[in-house]
Amino acid sequence: MNSRLFTFAGGAIGAWRIVRTEAVVGEPLSDAARLNVINGLDASMPEGAKWLLRGITSNERYVTRQEKERLAAKQPHLGRPEATCAALIPVRKTAAWWGLTQDERRMIFEERSGHVKTGLKYLPAIARRLHHCRDLSENEPFDFLTWFEYAPSDSRAFEELVAELRGSEEWKYVEREVDIRLLRESA
Repeated sequence: MNSRLFTFAGGAIGAWRIVRTEAVVGEPLSDAARLNVINGLDASMPEGAKWLLRGITSNERYVTRQEKERLAAKQPHLGRPEATCAALIPVRKTAAWWGLTQDERRMIFEERSGHVKTGLKYLPAIARRLHHCRDLSENEPFDFLTWFEYAPSDSRAFEELVAELRGSEEWKYVEREVDIRLLRESA
């Protein structure tokens, strides 16, 4: 098994209870009661699943060495006992975004939108892991899946983080975004 591959199955089973699903931009996902996070690429639809989202963790893109080191120094581990709140935010960018060169995307991502700078303000309260979907196939319904975990006491900080990012120039290139909020519980 490749530990970089992840499948998120929305359906009837999973350790995470879905408390809210909102289509921020574009099409929604089907309603599901729970989320099962599977370490691996599940090619088949698990029993009771309404949708599957797949992604792979990859090298950091659009960051400088200094930014990468600052993020790594402050980034907490996923699975902390107190982090019982989570969000899965799948995003698909426009063709215009993918038509830009790497340095043009970097300019928008950090120089003008301040993505890394914004994220650093909310560490270590909020842990995150980014999954790239386009690395698997351009036919995946999203380009990125971002997984966030945080303690209930950090819910307000998470809302501020998301609002700041959605207000940036980078988000003008988002054509589909779904915001899925979760609570960790036994299935």
